[in-house]
Amino acid sequence: MKNRNTIILILLTLVFSLNLQAQPSERLIKVSVAPDRSDWIYKTGENPKFNITVTRNSEPVKGIKIAWELGPEMMPAVKRDSATLKNGMTEISGYSMKEPGFLRCRVIALYQGKRYEGMASAAFDPQSIQPTIQYPSDFNQFWDKAKQELAAVPMDVKLTLLPDKCTENTNVYEANIQNYNKSRVFGILCVPKKQGKYPALLEVPGAGVRGYFGDISTSEEGIITFQIGIHGISVTMDPSVYAELGRSALNGYPFYNLDNRDSYYYKRVYLGCVRAIDFIFSLPEFDGSNLAVTGGSQGGALSIVSAGLDHRVKYISAFHPALCDLTGYLSDRAGGWPHMFRNKAEASSERMKTAQYYDVVNFARNVKIPGLYSWGYNDVTCPPTSTYSAYNMIPGPKELVLFQESGHWTFPEQVQLRTSWVIARLKGNK
Repeated sequence: MKNRNTIILILLTLVFSLNLQAQPSERLIKVSVAPDRSDWIYKTGENPKFNITVTRNSEPVKGIKIAWELGPEMMPAVKRDSATLKNGMTEISGYSMKEPGFLRCRVIALYQGKRYEGMASAAFDPQSIQPTIQYPSDFNQFWDKAKQELAAVPMDVKLTLLPDKCTENTNVYEANIQNYNKSRVFGILCVPKKQGKYPALLEVPGAGVRGYFGDISTSEEGIITFQIGIHGISVTMDPSVYAELGRSALNGYPFYNLDNRDSYYYKRVYLGCVRAIDFIFSLPEFDGSNLAVTGGSQGGALSIVSAGLDHRVKYISAFHPALCDLTGYLSDRAGGWPHMFRNKAEASSERMKTAQYYDVVNFARNVKIPGLYSWGYNDVTCPPTSTYSAYNMIPGPKELVLFQESGHWTFPEQVQLRTSWVIARLKGNK
């Protein structure tokens, strides 16, 4: 009995510790900021009000001190003030926007010597936001030539089965494919085991340096999935290798060779997405037609780029895309990640010219396939002014699902929406 009680105690301790680790990151004091319209959308010239509530244990904190500021997103504030909230609530107004864009309200509350922050962004005619980036007259010719050069490069595919990742229904491989300029594309390929022809999903990555595990769950639905990296290195190495590369050789990669359109870092990356599509079309299990591409942030950018470059893509789902309207800061408004011209002194003519050939806005002009897009208004990594700049240029059928409160992250409901949307279209249910 003593041993049995000891085992139970150990198990309870383990469960308790796991529960502690699984708790979401929450703050004691919550600063809620919300525009006075449910959709957070206004017409230019209107004056929105922001409702502020500071709570602890879901109850307003009486007598708390706040400081607040208003201004166009990512730009210096145009109005600031402070207040002591008698009942933990207040209302802020007094500024409008004359041009389409986003007005951001940031609030900092001080409680027992600690700072707690909240914010919200009001949209002004967002569907009318126009890009600042110029469209080069030879944009399509530049990329057509690059694709021709890529087509002359043999794929030289090397597939390595990963037995420990395979399931009863899915084979999992690391793929190693020859890419443009003597580089390689690595990724995790998941293929249904049952004999037949299947649609495919290309999954392009967010920014950073990491390994990948493959999208086995979607493959179990009867879909080939190919999840790629962009850095020309294996995606199955020890995590410490990627961490070291992120600190050293690949630190700041979005800026590498930005002064030369022919050797800029993303040329190989963009062509690598086309090469991944070449590879998918070479698979005997692929149905030869139904291909979707999806990703978020840098992956959202690469999704639009892939659809704009390669008409073999039939569907696209892109979330808070990066690399949109990179010259926004030069027009005193928010530009897209990686915010390369926020310091205007870095905006040489060579760099600005290169940006024109890699800005997602200019690829968006060529996206004519059905697409699902989603982002939030509080994103400070890929600001909505920049993402709308690209979205508004897309001529094809498009659906934008907004989660206004989100920043540079997604709600579980967004992830489920994307998964359901992609699977339904690839399997002919929509």
